Amino acid sequence: MVVIDGIVMGPTHCAYQNCSEKLANARTGVFCLMHESQHEGRCRIKTCYNAKEPNSQACVNHRQRWYDHVIRFGRQSVLGVRRIIRRTEEEGGPAWLRQLRRRNNPPHDQPNNETQEPDNYFTAPRFYCVETICAPCGVVIAWTKFVKSEGAAQIMDFLEDVYPTQESRPSYVCIDKACVVLKYLINSHNWNIWKTSTRFVVDSYHYINHRVTDYLCRIYCNPSPLNGSAPNLVVVERDVHGNQHYKRAFNTQACEQLNAWLGGFQSILNRMTVDNFNWTLHALLFIHTQRVIQKQYKRLNQNMQTQLPGQQINEDEVEANGVEIDRVD
Repeated sequence: MVVIDGIVMGPTHCAYQNCSEKLANARTGVFCLMHESQHEGRCRIKTCYNAKEPNSQACVNHRQRWYDHVIRFGRQSVLGVRRIIRRTEEEGGPAWLRQLRRRNNPPHDQPNNETQEPDNYFTAPRFYCVETICAPCGVVIAWTKFVKSEGAAQIMDFLEDVYPTQESRPSYVCIDKACVVLKYLINSHNWNIWKTSTRFVVDSYHYINHRVTDYLCRIYCNPSPLNGSAPNLVVVERDVHGNQHYKRAFNTQACEQLNAWLGGFQSILNRMTVDNFNWTLHALLFIHTQRVIQKQYKRLNQNMQTQLPGQQINEDEVEANGVEIDRVD
């Protein structure tokens, strides 16, 4: 089994449509090197080809749009808004501001709609999220960045890049929107490629929020079915009193736990360039994976000392051999 999930973070990239190259000027630029040369001196409104005014990013016809943008999203304005929000969170604040802070997230059993594209090039957009693939123990297998959304098509492209052959594919893929991915595979006629090797299941945390009436999700994406359709997902154990009970065989929250740890670095990572972001994030995931493996060795040593006293596994081999994490561009 592998667990896949994303965390909303990422550096800025080129604002030109369908371009995700790094910025030519990471501080004040909005285009990559190629599109910067194409739009140099032009108005930043997408449908306008007039020359921009001095000390402005718009032409005479659209200069009011630029002034409104500076007033609304200028550095001082953004800092003031952040200060108000921080104080509101501490003190409770007025009801209208608390209402604005509520995010309208779509249900996990419905596809995400991509945000509408702006009609200007005033600011550089960010990558939507970082998507990771983890083993249930917490070891990071691969990661990538999604540009606009965390849709089923992007998820399947990521999985196909990491697992190109049928022999390499995992038996189970656990993801919070497994039912959406399954429907996408069926509608795109790619289900025959995956059905012989992989079953898609929803993680235990998000499964309780999925619709009871969704027959496809309840029958085929259940993380702990008791009808015998997936016996590897459920095991029988005994409690301290000797009573038998069912237990999930795998930790389906591995990516959620990783994302909670990565969230502490989010504000720092979002300020980096694309290259620095990739290097730092990869180093963080490498360190996290090493720590997870070391904990596994310690746990294995404790079990071996209980069953076979005197035998021990050298934990230094973990640092000597290292780990390998795939980064998919």
